[in-house]
Amino acid sequence: MRHTDQIHQEFFGPDHVTVIEPPKGWHMLDVRELWAYRELLGVLTTRDIKVRYKQTVLGVAWAFIQPVVTMIVFTVVFGKLAKLPTDGHPYPIFVYSALLPWMFFANAIGSAGGSLVSSNHLVSKVYFPRLIIPLSSMGSGLIDLAISTAILLLLMLYYGVPLTIQILAAPLLLLAVLFTALGVGTLLSALTVAYRDFRFVVPFMIQIWLFCTPVVYAVSLVPERWQWILGLNPMTGIVEGFRAAFLGKPFNLTALIISFLISTLIFFIGITYFQKVERRFADII
Repeated sequence: MRHTDQIHQEFFGPDHVTVIEPPKGWHMLDVRELWAYRELLGVLTTRDIKVRYKQTVLGVAWAFIQPVVTMIVFTVVFGKLAKLPTDGHPYPIFVYSALLPWMFFANAIGSAGGSLVSSNHLVSKVYFPRLIIPLSSMGSGLIDLAISTAILLLLMLYYGVPLTIQILAAPLLLLAVLFTALGVGTLLSALTVAYRDFRFVVPFMIQIWLFCTPVVYAVSLVPERWQWILGLNPMTGIVEGFRAAFLGKPFNLTALIISFLISTLIFFIGITYFQKVERRFADII
């Protein structure tokens, strides 16, 4: 607690002076500064949650209508009509366990992509770490994820799919999704400020990315000689990890390690580019 108070005084104390100047060369992410502005992060996240559900007909019901309806459509089209293999699991559970991380990831990068442009009134008037804005836009999706997870547990009970000890890996896999979404989301948010047509690129990119990720199909459906290409997608190992956690399948540690390494690369690219162009946001937004 004393250390936290020292950080707060360092950034907001009576003797603190903030000097804003262009950074020189490459520099690390200032985690201490982000921590000092954690109250602002909480306020912006709460604002996004209220805006998301305020003045809507169904309110929080959208949090489970979207994944459930998507699951039903995928089950009819890919499970009943196309009869895709599911490694012996009921198709609704098979696809829903993959939709959990995917829909959180897709909504997170979609929200983060346009977050800076929609918050131009803040960016152009007051100083704070700009990374707070895409971060706060992702936090609101955690409520949807919690509701969707509760529905999955009810579906597992209905289909007689038992819980195993592997479910304990789910929080770690969620951190991996957050890490990947933060890297992609910060990169897209910075690109959208500089190039406004990225507002149209992001939804299209998410649609293509969905079918490049083993959400509606199993990795085993892809010929073995082409599976390495699928493995370059950082969401492949994470989605398969969620399936393993909820369905009790063995974890593919190689796929998880590859996903983590690629996610780390994307994270550093996204943060580096964000910090490089951050000083110009107020001028061009």
